[in-house]
Order: sequence, then structure tokens, then C-alpha cells
Amino acid sequence: MNKGAVLWRRGKQNKRLRRAQADLLPGDSLELNYDEQLLQRSCEPAVLIHEARGYSVWFKPAGMLSQGNEWGDHLSLLRFAELYWQGKRQVFLLHRLDREASGLVLIAHTKQAAAAFSLMLQQHKIEKEYRIEVKGQLSAELITKAVLNSPLDDKACATEFELESYSEQRRSSVVRVRLITGRKHQIRRHFAQAGHPVMGDPAYGSGNKNEQGLMLQAVKLKFICPFRKTVMTFELPESLLQLQI
Repeated sequence: MNKGAVLWRRGKQNKRLRRAQADLLPGDSLELNYDEQLLQRSCEPAVLIHEARGYSVWFKPAGMLSQGNEWGDHLSLLRFAELYWQGKRQVFLLHRLDREASGLVLIAHTKQAAAAFSLMLQQHKIEKEYRIEVKGQLSAELITKAVLNSPLDDKACATEFELESYSEQRRSSVVRVRLITGRKHQIRRHFAQAGHPVMGDPAYGSGNKNEQGLMLQAVKLKFICPFRKTVMTFELPESLLQLQI
């Protein structure tokens, strides 16, 4: 129950129950989602990178959800942060990383901070950079173009990138990516469309299997702090970098 797989619903209100202490009223419902294998699963712990008054920056490991779902939240970054502060600080997830991906994630700790950062995200005032390994060698034409901008889900989007290196042994390229927009699976879908799927991607592309999993990592966050009005830059420590080629 403490793993967040029991949901209490009252009208439009939904709440996770972690202890059998709630009083049920007529019309209330309880939803029990039980998956023994899922509830027994574990993952690497998240790492606190930076702590400020209104927000914190975390490293989310691959295999950890950004937030929970109806099957529980014990494998989520949001729950990890709640437990880290033992309920003494509010936690608001500001953006997500796919479960298979790893990297930097921003969490707010007050409603004021959550509103400020959410507005900055909408206005593209938070710079997010990623490092990926993709199948094959990028053509000179594609490298010169340096942007993938085909629409996704009938919405305009753009993915800027820069080639870092090519490995003949692995027959793959390491690419630095900056998102101009934020569509679902944008990086993975754009590079798969370009014929260079992300290595280890279980959903997009072919011939890109990888024992190390999805080679996609959020490595940099940069923004002007809405409270101190100073430029804040966070880069993933070398010890946590996934790609060393």
C-alpha cells in the first residue's frame, strides 16, 4: 500500500492511500492495482545535484519513472524526492524524462516556484541539452543542416544538434542535442525518421539494439533563476555520464 498502488477517488479528487486510515463516504471508490512483479521491482537511487530554496536539480537514473502511475509510484523520482525530505518540503515535477532515459530533472518546492518555472518552460526560457548515441554515421549534408524540424503529431517542432564523434568500431555517432520545442519522444522520433535511431531505443528504429539500454541522457540545464535573477547552469558530473565514447 505504501508503494502508491491504492487510489482513493471522490468526485474529481484522486489521492494515493498509503495507510488504511481514510474514512470512506457513499460514492467514494477505491482502486487497487496489483502487479507483484512491478511492486517487487527496484531501480538505482536518484542523486541530488543542487538544492535551492524554491527548487532542486536531480539526476534521474535509467529505469526510474519521473512520476508514478496507477500501478504505484515507488519507482518514481517524485516519490524519491518526497521521501528524501521526509514530507517536509512540497515537490512539484516541472518536466519529464522517459523511464528508459537518464539525466537532469528540475523539481519545484513551492507553488510560486512551480508557477514561475512552468511559465519559463512554456516560453522556452529553460535551456535543455541532451547527449545521445545514434545508429550509423551522419551524412555531411545532415551535419551541415544541424536541425531536424519535421512536424510531430501535426505540430511544429525543431531539434538542433551537433556531432561530437563517430565510432567506426561501434558504427554509431555521439550527438549533442538541444530541443527548441518539447513534443513527446521528440528526439527519439526525429532521429529515427532521419535514419539514425537512438541506440537501445525499444520503440523507434531497427538495428539499434544495445545491451546498455537507451543511450539518451539529459546533460545540461540553464536558466535565469526567477528569484535571484542570476544565470544558473547545471551540467551532469562526469561520473554520471552515460556516453564515454
